[in-house]
Amino acid sequence: MNSKILTMNKSFFKVLRAGINTTYQDEGRFGLQHLGIAAGGCMDYKNFFLGNSLVKNKSQEGVIEFAYQGPLLRLMKGNTKIAITGNVYFQIIYSKNDKKIDGECYRSYDLMEGDQIDIIATQKSVYGYLSVENGFDVKPFFNSISTLSRAQIGPNEGKKLNTDNEIFIKENSKIKNNFISKVSFKTKNIIRVLKGFQYDYFSEKSKKDFFSKSYNITNLTDRMGMRLEGETINNIVNTNIKSEGITKGAIQIPADGQPIILLTDHPTIGGYPKIANVISADYDVLIQKTPGENIEFKLIELNEAEELYKEYLAEIKEIIKDIKEIN
Repeated sequence: MNSKILTMNKSFFKVLRAGINTTYQDEGRFGLQHLGIAAGGCMDYKNFFLGNSLVKNKSQEGVIEFAYQGPLLRLMKGNTKIAITGNVYFQIIYSKNDKKIDGECYRSYDLMEGDQIDIIATQKSVYGYLSVENGFDVKPFFNSISTLSRAQIGPNEGKKLNTDNEIFIKENSKIKNNFISKVSFKTKNIIRVLKGFQYDYFSEKSKKDFFSKSYNITNLTDRMGMRLEGETINNIVNTNIKSEGITKGAIQIPADGQPIILLTDHPTIGGYPKIANVISADYDVLIQKTPGENIEFKLIELNEAEELYKEYLAEIKEIIKDIKEIN
């Protein structure tokens, strides 16, 4: 049987409204940074893992990530089970009786042919996730379906989803019951960091300011980086360095003295000195901050960061363990 006939037989959504920055994402595409390709992947690992758990997928199954406003989708063929994670307002429109309900995050729902899901907006946050039972039927590139739109790598020709795109599902739903989880949406303004490689490039006053004053998140923020405004950080050695490998969470200080936090789709090398690096346990909290919010930084040691990351992973496992089955 040819691939065109196979595609025609598959269940799929049609995109009626694409939303903002709607892409396929999974854990990321690792092992290619030496070739200039960042790992990428989902911005919020916790919500990524929980979404898959609620529809009983493997933890690394790909999802749809959206920012601020999500897509409006109609299930054109088949049936599926979906879950939305994050702090998101969404509605489900059932075709059988035109009934519209407000959806609840962190629980699964069954959708039948003709039903729609309208992901209206994230609430006091940036990113949300749509997971479907069995996952989306898209071709991986280097073992990942993550979209790296700046490099046009990944499904949909490496582009964000657009109106009239078709989103195929691997298989129809086979699980009878639905599932629900209790998750509190955490918000805090203190972001814990480790010293950066060029920590000593900055004056003692500037280091004190960096850890005692707040910084405002500007509108110049996306999957690649977050620009901040606040007290100017004074470099007393050199405002440029030889380009070196870099990771997400690195806080660069360019010549203007205003910090830039590199995020998931960061460049693979950078030539600005780095004063600090956001710890992994606080990364999900950071990326859910919206422009206009203020954050503060707290310096901690590596051993504490490692323990906090263990606690972060343990919390996710505990939430997954406590997922309950509902009729």
